[in-house]
Amino acid sequence: QVELVESGGGLVQPGGSLRLTCKASGIRFSIHAMVWYRQAVGRQREWVGEIESDGSTNYRDSVKGRFTISRDNAKNEVYLQMNSLTPEDTAVYYCHLGVGSDSYWGQGTQVTVSP
Repeated sequence: QVELVESGGGLVQPGGSLRLTCKASGIRFSIHAMVWYRQAVGRQREWVGEIESDGSTNYRDSVKGRFTISRDNAKNEVYLQMNSLTPEDTAVYYCHLGVGSDSYWGQGTQVTVSP
């Protein structure tokens, strides 16, 4: 049974930083790409970035240079380091795993950027 659990969200001031963690279980973690999404109130869920099994990463333009995705295969964890946060980054952040035709989501963690 695949399970993804995000943590690390919270309230932060503009310009601040947060580090989100997604812990996976029930899969052979190291061979899978892991993806971060976010969804703000009243908006569609959007792709934030991803990390491949080889550690290569890709990001949406609006977070490039501010967000960094990394992984620890020994811990079955993927991280989203977010720096220079702005109110526009306020959203629920989700990690996602696709295995064949199956799609797995965590429960999400709320990130609020506000003075």
